[in-house]
Amino acid sequence: MSSPAPASSVIDINLKSLTQLDEVYRYRLLVESVLDYAIYLLDPEGYVRTWNSGAQRFKGYSSTEIIGQHFSCFYTDEDRANNLPARALAIAAEEGRFEAEGWRVRKDGTRFWTSVVIDAIRNGNGALIGYAKVTRDITGKKQAAEDLQIAKESLHQAQKMEAIGRLTGGVAHDFNNLLTVIRGSAEMLRNPKLSAEKRMRYVDAIAKTADRAAHLTKQLLAYARQQPLHPVTFEVGRCIESMKELFRATTGSSVELSYSLPTRPCYVCADANQLETALLNIVINARDAMPAGGRLTIDVSTVKSIPATPQNPVTAGEHVAIHITDTGTGMPADIRDRIFEPFYTTKPPGRGTGLGLSQVIGFVTQSGGRVDVSSDEGAGTSFTLYLPLTEPAGYEDLISPGSDDLSWLKPPAYRILLVEDNKDVGEIVTSLLNDLGQRSTLAPNGHAALDTLEKEGGAFDLVLTDIVMPEMSGLELARTIRARWPLVKVMLASGYNPSLSRADAGSFDLLHKPYSKEALVQVIEALKGGGSESQK
Repeated sequence: MSSPAPASSVIDINLKSLTQLDEVYRYRLLVESVLDYAIYLLDPEGYVRTWNSGAQRFKGYSSTEIIGQHFSCFYTDEDRANNLPARALAIAAEEGRFEAEGWRVRKDGTRFWTSVVIDAIRNGNGALIGYAKVTRDITGKKQAAEDLQIAKESLHQAQKMEAIGRLTGGVAHDFNNLLTVIRGSAEMLRNPKLSAEKRMRYVDAIAKTADRAAHLTKQLLAYARQQPLHPVTFEVGRCIESMKELFRATTGSSVELSYSLPTRPCYVCADANQLETALLNIVINARDAMPAGGRLTIDVSTVKSIPATPQNPVTAGEHVAIHITDTGTGMPADIRDRIFEPFYTTKPPGRGTGLGLSQVIGFVTQSGGRVDVSSDEGAGTSFTLYLPLTEPAGYEDLISPGSDDLSWLKPPAYRILLVEDNKDVGEIVTSLLNDLGQRSTLAPNGHAALDTLEKEGGAFDLVLTDIVMPEMSGLELARTIRARWPLVKVMLASGYNPSLSRADAGSFDLLHKPYSKEALVQVIEALKGGGSESQK
């Protein structure tokens, strides 16, 4: 028979056990006292086994109500339908941890936004024995982030509208020039003795001038619309190339514009709309600094690193550098040091809000870049925008020049219902469609279009409708046609389309005004194989 253990050994073992029990008690007391986090355990199947005060505080369940219930009761109906609770446990079991944010539901049915962590718990043999779940209510943080984003977009919209207001004079002058060309050419075409060669020259002048006016209008609408801010990968040289017409209209004939764009594509990942607004703000400031005229140079290049300035050290990494230099009045040091302050302006009342350059520095900084400015009184000003160089995201859009010769285009004849409330536009588009061999019918509004469709039994291949019309908009008409005559293709046409900001409008094709004869041919070509039963 073995000898009994010494009394001192038994006492040591008991003291060790008591110490371990005390540590467990202290740990449990700590967890249960936490109020800002829901900390609880799940069994391997996802049923709640423990519950702390924090969980009860913002989920609303007492421990007696929830222990033994499946943790999926905290999830929304949508997440349960998508099997998210089971997938969360599966990921935690496989990878050791699941971490995410999402909506959860309190006992009273209200929702709150949470940060969730689920850790798998295994015994000494590696077998899964349950999960530790930690949830934090971050609804306030999410709301603050959303409010900040709304404030940023509102500020950006105000900055864009200021830029539009400041360029109005230049654009109005340019539009008057365009209208002069169109009106003068039209007057010349009235001459019955005009030779065929001169007649075609004036026709070409009208067409090209209309294209320039349309391009300018589209850019103005792009700036004015309330658009969400989204970074995308795009080529800087192409962006500036597309803005040349707007820059020329903004600065006027007294300012000479000079460009130096790289032959190698320079891609950045940023909000393209914000870059255009930033460039426009700087160009407008340059114009205002050269009241008697001067020279404005826009140069784009790549640099291996951003050089050091008295305010900033060298920044490593390849960047795209956009240099905008004018020969204007320049700025003294005390003004130069304050130009990026919001609402700071040296212009007289009514000429500016002081938001333009604050938008420039805000946009470039948020895009991971930097803005440098150099200026001396009487010696002009130079802004340099540095944006990180990136790789292209995919294929470039290939834009091929249009051709005046459409003889190669021989589309089949379709029945087309044109809905246009402007009589002049309706007549000219109807003439273009008829000239292309189409069987077109003109309706002056949405109700007349529905009457025509009802009378003809929906026997049209395409309804081409303006969006902005009285009584019934083109979008309402399109939805009605889709519901009643689903085989009839509908295309929306407009030069200004705020209705398309609605989520359900994206399923309709859009033709931008003013559209050319070639654009109409492309619309007709797209009908091949997709006409209505009347065509088939």
